[in-house]
This record gives sequence, structure tokens and C-alpha cells, in this order.
Amino acid sequence: MDIVIPIITLIVGLVGGFFIGVFYLRKQLEKMQSNPDMLQKMAKQMGYNLNGKQMQRAQQMMKNQPAPGKGQARKRK
Repeated sequence: MDIVIPIITLIVGLVGGFFIGVFYLRKQLEKMQSNPDMLQKMAKQMGYNLNGKQMQRAQQMMKNQPAPGKGQARKRK
């Protein structure tokens, strides 16, 4: 019993942390879609410098893309 409880606690913590992380990431992506400054900042962190046309295209792509876990599943090739 001394070994089972910590293992169960670890598993519950990992699963809970995963779902909290997914929820947080979805909220950040939703904010980024409507906030061009945040999108520009992320692009600069990745080493890209987007001009106005590229920024509009990136925002359009994010709006058209279904949220993770929603919509159609990806097809395997």
C-alpha cells in the first residue's frame, strides 16, 4: 500500500497536468489569433520577421485551422 498510493498520485498528477497544459495552450492560441502583436512576438522568437502581408496570411491560417482536438482527425500517410 505504501508503494501503490504514490504511483496512483503520480499518474493522476501527470494526467491532470497534461489536460491543464492543453487547456492553457488552446487559450493562448485563441488569444494569438486576435492579437497581431502576440503573433509577431512569437514569430520573432522563432527567428522570423513577418511583414504586413505575411502577418495577415498567418492570422488567416490560424483562423481557418480547427482547434486541436476539434474537427477532423489527421489522416496518416
